[in-house]
Amino acid sequence: MKTFLFNHLKNIQGWRSKRKLVIFSVDDYGNVRIASKKASDELKRSGILPVSIFDWYDSMETREDLEALFEVLTSVKDKNGNHPVFTPYALPCNIDFEAIEQNNYDDYRYELLPVTFEKLAASDPKAYEGTWALWQEGIRKGLMKPQFHGREHLNLHIFRDLLRNKNQNLLTSLKHRSYIALPEHKNYRQGWTSAYAFRKIEETSGMLDNIKDGLKYFNQVYGYEAKVFTPSAASFPPNIEAGLPETGLRYFDRPRHTNRYQGNGEYKKEYYKLGEVHSLPVIVRNVVFEPATTDYTNDWLNFTMKQIEAAFFWGKPAHLSSHRTNFSGHIDANNRKKGLNTLQQLLKEIVKRWPEVEFISSDQLGDIVYQKGSASG
Repeated sequence: MKTFLFNHLKNIQGWRSKRKLVIFSVDDYGNVRIASKKASDELKRSGILPVSIFDWYDSMETREDLEALFEVLTSVKDKNGNHPVFTPYALPCNIDFEAIEQNNYDDYRYELLPVTFEKLAASDPKAYEGTWALWQEGIRKGLMKPQFHGREHLNLHIFRDLLRNKNQNLLTSLKHRSYIALPEHKNYRQGWTSAYAFRKIEETSGMLDNIKDGLKYFNQVYGYEAKVFTPSAASFPPNIEAGLPETGLRYFDRPRHTNRYQGNGEYKKEYYKLGEVHSLPVIVRNVVFEPATTDYTNDWLNFTMKQIEAAFFWGKPAHLSSHRTNFSGHIDANNRKKGLNTLQQLLKEIVKRWPEVEFISSDQLGDIVYQKGSASG
């Protein structure tokens, strides 16, 4: 009963439509995490133990990951003949491990995503040969419509502080071409994968430039300008938010509610709903789909269908929130199998239950909601 009430209460407010719209927003694509099963084992032997599902399973998407994903996405169509589309909230840049090492770990260096894939294909051709070409094919065929997740998926203040102090966990992680959820930094309460989190207001001074830089590279890497932004780990400084419209971004994918850090040790509870405009027009996710975990349920198919049902009851799009780790098989192929099997079952149930469904990307959702400028679709 508690879950039933929550599913309905979270959908009462905000923009409505008679259309049955389904969106898959999937965070962390294009992001280096754990390099391989071998790297994972070496990190454990060094005493660096996984503390989250991302440390267990998340790795750069392989050719087999994408091939298997595309096979699932093309297995169903909506009423318009369109396949489901993933909106990967993706990164255009990654850690340049080699450059950092060659410069004696003096500072952070980054590289563009195609360079990362080129290096991976050279070191592990069985897993990565042709992966970037397959990525581009997925975009051309409309199976992937990446949007902006930041320039890179790490906090530069923490990273540089750990480098400066020659933190052994970080250096070991870099040696194995990986990065993991390192123990909490003594000066920062947020995780070091949260790119735009901050401790002091002055630390935010270069973040808007980082976003502009990242958007330039996003266009260069993915072939078009990003419209939608969701920051890594959903953390973003209030004091620079007014500058987002000047970057060219059109929509901000936000959590429905958050206890947001304001600086100076202060927090503020914030609530958002679809149809609102703050610094940018707001998009919110209202369906959780994380089949690689047991955080919410052991029955993700039924759990997700109930959320979609509640969204449609209130005239809301079903905007599914997920992460790449659910579909990653480089470290454990069974993890990918589990995630994709659940995804395929879900897609088949959706089109069976709601034959009028329409599969769209998150930027299309923003265009539908805000270009019409009305209370209903």
